[in-house]
Amino acid sequence: MNISVLGSGRWGSFLAWYLQRIGHQVLIWGRANSEHFEQLMQTRQNEYLTLPDSIDFTTDLADAVEFADIIIISISAQQLREFARELNQYDVSGKIIVLCMKGLEENTGKRLTQIVNEEIVQPCSVAIWVGPGHVQDFINGIPNCMVIGSDNINVTKQLVQEFGSELIRFYYGQDLIGNEIGAAAKNVIGLAAGMLDGLNYSSLKGALMARGAREISRLVRAMGGNELTVYGLSHLGDYSATLYSPYSHNRAYGEAFVLGKPFTKLAEGVSTAKALMLLAERYEIELPICYSVNEIINEHKDAKSVILNLFMRPVKFEF
Repeated sequence: MNISVLGSGRWGSFLAWYLQRIGHQVLIWGRANSEHFEQLMQTRQNEYLTLPDSIDFTTDLADAVEFADIIIISISAQQLREFARELNQYDVSGKIIVLCMKGLEENTGKRLTQIVNEEIVQPCSVAIWVGPGHVQDFINGIPNCMVIGSDNINVTKQLVQEFGSELIRFYYGQDLIGNEIGAAAKNVIGLAAGMLDGLNYSSLKGALMARGAREISRLVRAMGGNELTVYGLSHLGDYSATLYSPYSHNRAYGEAFVLGKPFTKLAEGVSTAKALMLLAERYEIELPICYSVNEIINEHKDAKSVILNLFMRPVKFEF
């Protein structure tokens, strides 16, 4: 199939590499004023991989849309609404838009599929691609399992059929609420894990994982999703890659933050923590881990005291 990947960062460039590798025709779009994209076009390389000559590039969004049967979007979650408005200016009718990103809109708490459905008024299908996996592992042939989901089971089945391979096995993920909230929130849990590493409290990660999954499952249930989805690949199944891997931006950000060190790469969990505070208030749900992370990062509370208060609170039943 003809696939346009909109976004050329770490994950976007990998998606182009992967989809070409399994037999699709791939076009990567990036903005003309992006030095990063200009360098990628010239060298076909970034710090993670080398793109084959068969992958084309464009800075013309109209060309990227016209080329594609399937449109992959891989950008910062906080840029999605504006970008969806821009995309709606072109004819996307009948196309499948796949969101390959994890986050919530910071000032509304809305899920990414909600944003696209609000801003793109043409008849098209919207799907998500989430779950564990790092570019550095995939390009070295280390396989993983991920999730594709949409409101339309036929679209989900088509994407799983088109995108599956020996490198990535896909599972159906029809619970969009559970999978989107779970995928976004695991980045906040990843920030907490990095803080534990930075404070030399890594032994508390077991408690973090158990409590984190239960915390988010309660939110998903309150929002109308299936709480059991949180224990699947979009959230709990992604903990190893997010809470332990040296490649995890969110874990690394959390660690650097409590150590007072700079970290310049995108960590979606920072904005997601703010969004989750809105959802906690809206649905009257307690989210103590997410609340603590937000206090530390966005309200500049002392990390050590907040973390100790979180884990050493008065004894209560586990769940």
